[in-house]
Amino acid sequence: MTDRALAPAEATDEGLFSRTYATATASFAAVMFLTGLAALAVVPTLPTAARALDGVTLYPLVAGCFVAASLLGGVLGGHWADRAGAHRPLAVGLVLAVVTLLVSGASTTIWQLAAGRFLDGVAGGMVAVAINTAIGQAYPESLRPRALALMSACWIVPSLVGPPLAGLVTEWWSWRAVFFGLAGLTLLPTLVVMAALRAHSRPRPAEPAADQPARPALLVALGVSVGAALAQYGVSAWDPRHLLFAAGGIALLVVFAPRLLPSGTWRAARGLPATVLLCGLGSGVFFTLEAFVPLLLVTERDAPPMVIGLAFTGAALAWAASSWVQGHLLPRCPRHRLVVAGALVQMAAVVIAAVGTLASVPAYTAAAAMPVAAVGMGMYAPSLTVLSLAHSPPDRQGYASSAMQTNQNLGQISVLGLTAALFNACLGVGSPDPAGYAAAFALLLLPTALAAALAVRARRA
Repeated sequence: MTDRALAPAEATDEGLFSRTYATATASFAAVMFLTGLAALAVVPTLPTAARALDGVTLYPLVAGCFVAASLLGGVLGGHWADRAGAHRPLAVGLVLAVVTLLVSGASTTIWQLAAGRFLDGVAGGMVAVAINTAIGQAYPESLRPRALALMSACWIVPSLVGPPLAGLVTEWWSWRAVFFGLAGLTLLPTLVVMAALRAHSRPRPAEPAADQPARPALLVALGVSVGAALAQYGVSAWDPRHLLFAAGGIALLVVFAPRLLPSGTWRAARGLPATVLLCGLGSGVFFTLEAFVPLLLVTERDAPPMVIGLAFTGAALAWAASSWVQGHLLPRCPRHRLVVAGALVQMAAVVIAAVGTLASVPAYTAAAAMPVAAVGMGMYAPSLTVLSLAHSPPDRQGYASSAMQTNQNLGQISVLGLTAALFNACLGVGSPDPAGYAAAFALLLLPTALAAALAVRARRA
């Protein structure tokens, strides 16, 4: 990536793979591919690993600590990108990702596996924020939607081949071989990308203006990350001890989370605050569907694993295709209108999932909700990222990317937690399981409707 490519640029007719931007584009695409492969391939191995380590009861913590840790990684990456350029947190995040695969693969206890997943979350958060910041620094505004669409597309192959191959390796060999194999597979490309980043690093950004708000302390980010982990551990059971952990985690989130977000986020103040809020709403709905639809298919419809795998594959393809369409065919469409469209498509996906709970409809109806929701996210997520960069001066794009990543994770934790609480409450009063799922999906209509209504507040002035 050349110095010219990493400098703030004016409008241009050049493409992503033109001579000016080819190195930057290839480097970013390689990073996203490697990150996606490592992140998606290990997920099917986690239940087997937890059982082998006699830690099935702590599986929710292992599964959830990645998201909790990515809150810390996102803030750390945003701080670092604003102070020294995006290439440094990006390089460190890549190295840490390889190290965490080794730590997880060598686990002798469930707590070591949880520690490895936590560190992987830190690395993932750093890389995600650094990539978004680097795109803001590397490309003119006219090319950013296409660059973000390409980053989404780089997850297609990992999402198609990663999970099934990891499942086969786990079944035929060992779950440890998945972690060690991925570490070896990604080490050399990581070193190549690091060399490219080092050779063409961007000069240190200018110091922020005096009237800009102070960046949040990393201690605050750590408090939010720990709070999210405690809350996720707390909802893994409903005895007094787990409820105490859940209450402590929620208290930490209430105290510290607002300090990581732009002022006015919770009241959807115009500009960046509303954009950050919308990021959490859309992400929370999508990933809650991704959690509950497979559970419904397994517990109520006896769906084979292949059907669930195809639903995930279809969702990955739909997200990438939708993202490509918004970046290439709708480049001049106002971004906030695409956010509205994405939210409405998500609402349709929620309705499909709810209809899928009825015994009178075909068994696999609910599976269609996942690719439909992914179509909405393909329009929704890149448009919000473009808006967040447009609402931020160059020396605050790292902070904006960090805030987006933070609220994306908070949205996942919050929406999923509220939905799970309603689902368990329905089961606790004796409702049949399909009614519990229907109530959970109905709850998701609220954040989708709210996102569609508030999208205009994210409009660029």
